[in-house]
Order: sequence, then structure tokens, then C-alpha cells
Amino acid sequence: MPNRCSRGGSEVAKLDPVDIGHVRKKLSGHSPELVASPHHDRAAVAVVLRDGPDSAEVLLIERAVFEGDPWSGHMAFPGGRMEMGDDSSRMTAARETFEEVGVELTNAEYLGQIDDHVGNQRVAPRLVVSAHAFHLEEHQVFALDPAEVQQALWFPLAGLHEASRQVEHVVPELPGVRFPGVVVGEPDRHVVWGMTFRFLERVLEVIEHPFPAPWGNLSEFVDSAWADQSD
Repeated sequence: MPNRCSRGGSEVAKLDPVDIGHVRKKLSGHSPELVASPHHDRAAVAVVLRDGPDSAEVLLIERAVFEGDPWSGHMAFPGGRMEMGDDSSRMTAARETFEEVGVELTNAEYLGQIDDHVGNQRVAPRLVVSAHAFHLEEHQVFALDPAEVQQALWFPLAGLHEASRQVEHVVPELPGVRFPGVVVGEPDRHVVWGMTFRFLERVLEVIEHPFPAPWGNLSEFVDSAWADQSD
């Protein structure tokens, strides 16, 4: 079964060019929605941005493929679980980014925290993920950890609003539910969906360039679909 279908209908205009200055201004005034729960495990992702020729670009990774890994092969932001020695979720995001793709964020400009999200009920019901945004001002060569990442890429924010990239993603375990996704590379392979889509959608909302209209049914993924499945 194919894992996506296009939205169809009229073409949606591209996102107007958004530079780092605009992103910086909007994030500086953002109050993140945080989840304060001592009973949850914690993880963090890094929303790494750089200046591009047409607009700011965001760093995305394609996770390594492993049988039994619920995130196997997914498109994602670099990140992972908090470890002993991490003073904050921001430190976790920076550490994981260096470990996974070799990008050092110690001297990067910190743009602020986005929001917290709780993992879905089947895969990670006790996990809270925090997202932190960084501006990478200097060029760095990727050094991928093959145990974690099979590919890393930069994608322009201006390209996210192309209607041809907005697809409905199908999870094999839930063939009757279609989730909103964005193609950022090869069709049927490099599709941002699920929690990464939620974070990306939130970034666009904060910088006041939201997706023009909803598609798919992300609420099913967030609220009920996984909880209704047997182990």
C-alpha cells in the first residue's frame, strides 16, 4: 500500500521568504507550552536553522532502519532522551545533535524553546519531548552516526507550503487513517509526519506563517488511534 496521497485541488502559494531575523523576532516573544510532570521520561529535539539562499532552512534527519524500533526510518529533528549529566532539555537537544549528525551547537545562537509534546499512547505514553530552536551561523560538515541516522538534509521553510509536498501519510498499523505529512525529499520516503510534523507546524504558527489549511487527521494520531490498538 502506498504511504501517501496528494491533497489535490488548486496549488497553494509558497511561503513568503522568511529570514533568520524574522524567526528570531517571533521566537523571542513566544511563551512555550510546557508539560511539567515528574512521572514522565524526558527527551528533547533541536530545531536547527540556518540562512539559505531563499529563506531560512531547517535541519531534518532520516533515522536509521532497525526492526522493532517504532521510529525506524522516520524523518525527524535530531534529538533523544535526557541522560545523566544533562542539566536541561536544551543541553539534551544540543548533545544529541552532535552525537547524531556531528553538528556542534555550543556556539550557535539560541532562539528559544518551542513547546513540549507528550508521546502517543502506544509507542511512548510516558515520554515528554521538548523542542529547542538554534541558529547555526557557521557551515558545518555532517558526521552521521550510522547507528542512529542514515541521512541528514537542509530544507527551506519557504518550500513547506507547496501543495505538491503536502500529503496524507498512511501508517501500516492504521491503514484506515491518513495523517498530514510534508515531503522534504524523495516521495514515499522523506515524509515528515507525527510528532515531528506537530513541532514543525508549531514553528510555522509561531513565526506567523502557518500552513494554509489542515489536511489528514492528526488528532487521531495524538488522541486515540494508538490507544485503541492491542499490544
